[in-house]
Amino acid sequence: MEKKSLELEYKQKENRSKKMLLWFGLVSLVMGFAGWTSAYIVSSKRKDWVSSMELPQAFIWSSIVIVLSSVTYIIASKQLKKDELQKTFLALVATFVLALIFVLFQFVGFSQMIQNGYYFTGPTSSIKMSFVFLIAFVHLVHLFAGLVSLTIVLFKTFKQKYSSTDKIGFELSATFWHFLGALWIYLILFMYLVN
Repeated sequence: MEKKSLELEYKQKENRSKKMLLWFGLVSLVMGFAGWTSAYIVSSKRKDWVSSMELPQAFIWSSIVIVLSSVTYIIASKQLKKDELQKTFLALVATFVLALIFVLFQFVGFSQMIQNGYYFTGPTSSIKMSFVFLIAFVHLVHLFAGLVSLTIVLFKTFKQKYSSTDKIGFELSATFWHFLGALWIYLILFMYLVN
């Protein structure tokens, strides 16, 4: 009995360590994006700042999609708490599909910016557009990490590796995913409001 108690205590400590590591990572991401958005604000005072540029509509649609993907992840989490693994899996599949739609909208948004004559670098680029491309692209890179995490969670759910009492990987992935969604909403609002 004491051995089981020690194992449970060790598992709880290990889970707390994993959660703490994730939060350290998220804080470092916040600091990175805070730096870029601060540089964006400082640069907006430059004479060559283009304030009339509109962000592509695809970015608005991608914002709606990423919010929906967080909703489906929450549904998956609620189903996992009830040990409804099939419903959990289906909600995760919906999350994954919405994530792919988000990525598609991001690339459509980049394409729309280029079609409107806005480029990341070069003689026809502007500092504002460089920031928009950079911020959206770096977020997209982190979203790919979220997709990898989501794929692993999907696979483990399919293999019934999670339960209502053993779900640390699921929880970590969900936290990261919700963070990415909240970060995108912040970034899109920031880019719309700071002209």
